[in-house]
Amino acid sequence: MDIDLESIDAIDMHTHVLTSVRDGQGAPRSMEAAGGEVFGHEMAMTVPQIAETYRQRRMMCVTFMVDVMGTENPVTNDEVLRLGAEHADVIVPFGSVDPRRGPAAVTEARRLLETYDVKGFKFHPTMQHFYPNDERFYPLYEVIQSSGAIAIFHTGQTAIGSGQRGGSGLRLKYSNPIHHDDVAADFPELKIVLAHPSTPWQDEALAVALHKPNVYIDLSGWSPKYFPPQLVQHANTLLKHKVLFGTDFPAFTPQRWLELFDQLPIKPEVRPLILKHNAIELFGWK
Repeated sequence: MDIDLESIDAIDMHTHVLTSVRDGQGAPRSMEAAGGEVFGHEMAMTVPQIAETYRQRRMMCVTFMVDVMGTENPVTNDEVLRLGAEHADVIVPFGSVDPRRGPAAVTEARRLLETYDVKGFKFHPTMQHFYPNDERFYPLYEVIQSSGAIAIFHTGQTAIGSGQRGGSGLRLKYSNPIHHDDVAADFPELKIVLAHPSTPWQDEALAVALHKPNVYIDLSGWSPKYFPPQLVQHANTLLKHKVLFGTDFPAFTPQRWLELFDQLPIKPEVRPLILKHNAIELFGWK
């Protein structure tokens, strides 16, 4: 590994690539509108722009696009993984495949793993309309587990679709973190990250992470000032080695997230675990 971890102050486990370097096209307007209305700004950056943003802040970040069958995304897995490799000092590139593609999703995951240094895969049950514990998708998890890659799953309610007519057709039921209890039990070597404070199912997320050694929680997608008390309590104690810094950038900038995080009663000895060392352990960089 060529990463200088001593020069890095934090590792953001959750950022999105929403603009392609090919032609400057951004994410579909509906997605931008959802984030823009909630967070007050446009949501669009290329991989090199994300890399420079984090390099200036002495941070690394996991970044990805989200593959949703039936929609057009100007950013491809190949672009994220290729450019991520060019900025490997700060970028940890993940792939994304919509499990509903069936055997094609398995084939694509294998292709990406054989072609690039893929550190993990991002799944978004709410946008991809699937229950994570549906056994039809187990062949895909088998490929990821055998590769040693990490699986990040969106959980709970975040800005996507919020305030839009009918929630933009998105259904929160798919993102209840209890569904991952089955996945974690059936794939005990698969490292699973439950992304976001899992509103309104925070207790379920905490229970799964406590019960299953291969399950972690990232703190992205919500302002720290709205973190449920039980999440803060567990991050400080029972789950202090399994909670990860994440912003959902560019929805949240790292500096703004950290300003709000500083206001939480996080123990001084726990703060560096969440911001950096837990991620190092998760990736096996020690």
